[in-house]
Amino acid sequence: MADETLTDERKEARNLYRFGFATPSSGLFRGTSSGRMQKIRGGAAQRILTARQLRKAASPYAEVKRPVYDARPLQRALKRAFDITGAVAGLVFLFPLLAGIALTIKLTSRGPVFFRQTRLGIHGQPFSILKYRTMFVDQCDHTGLQHTIVGDQRVTWIGRFLRQSSFDELPQLWNVLRGQMSLVGPRPYVPGMQAGGVPYECLDYRYYDRLQVLPGITGLAQVNGYRGDASDADLARMRLEYDLAYIENVSLWLDAKIVARTVAREFLKGSGA
Repeated sequence: MADETLTDERKEARNLYRFGFATPSSGLFRGTSSGRMQKIRGGAAQRILTARQLRKAASPYAEVKRPVYDARPLQRALKRAFDITGAVAGLVFLFPLLAGIALTIKLTSRGPVFFRQTRLGIHGQPFSILKYRTMFVDQCDHTGLQHTIVGDQRVTWIGRFLRQSSFDELPQLWNVLRGQMSLVGPRPYVPGMQAGGVPYECLDYRYYDRLQVLPGITGLAQVNGYRGDASDADLARMRLEYDLAYIENVSLWLDAKIVARTVAREFLKGSGA
C-alpha cells in the first residue's frame, strides 16, 4: 500500500538510494546537476543516474559489495609522481620509435598521424584521447561503438602492426602528462560503450564504479588478457571484475608490476585489438 502512495519520482529516488547513488532523482539531476556532469556527452550522465536504466540492468552482481577508492593523499601523490616519471621517460627513450611510426603513417596513407576520440575519464569527465591513426581516414570510427574485428578492412597495414603491438596507444603518454590519464588504471571507454550487444551499464550497473580513478594506458584486465572486443557478455563482465579489483587493491607496487607485464605481454608479444 505504501508504494501506491509514492509518486513516480519518489519511487525512482528510492531505487537510486538502494543502489547507493547520491543523487536522489532524475528530476533533481535535471534541475541541479553540477557543471562537471553537464559536460558529459552522449547522455552518459543521465544513463548513470536514471533508475530506469538500473532496473533494466538486472545484474547478477546486484548484492556484491561495490568498490570504494580510498587512497590516502600520500599514495595519490606517489602515483602521480610515478605517472609523470614514466611518461617523461617513455617519451624521451621512445622518441625515435614514435617519430618512425609517425613518419610511416604519413607516408603510407592519406590523413593525419594522430586520431582523437572522446572518452570518459575520472568521475565521467570527457576528454580527448590521443592515438596513432590505424584506419583509413575516411573510415575512422569517431564514436568508438563499432568494434574492430579480425581482418577488418578499415585498418591499414601499418595499423594492424600498431594494434597487435599496442604501439598505437603510446601517444597517450601525453594524456598522462596532462593529468587526464594514468599509466595504470581501467581503460577509458567511449560514451555509450556497448558490451554484449547492450550498453555496458545495462550489462552490469557497477560499470560506472570504474570511473573513481583516472583511466590508464594499461590495466589489470589488459595484462590478464581481457581487452579489445567487448561483444561477448561474459568476457565483458570479467573485464569489469578486474577493473574493480584494481580499484580495491591499487598500490604503487601493483602499478609497477602491471607496467612490467604490459611491456612483456602487449608490446613484445602483442595480443591484438
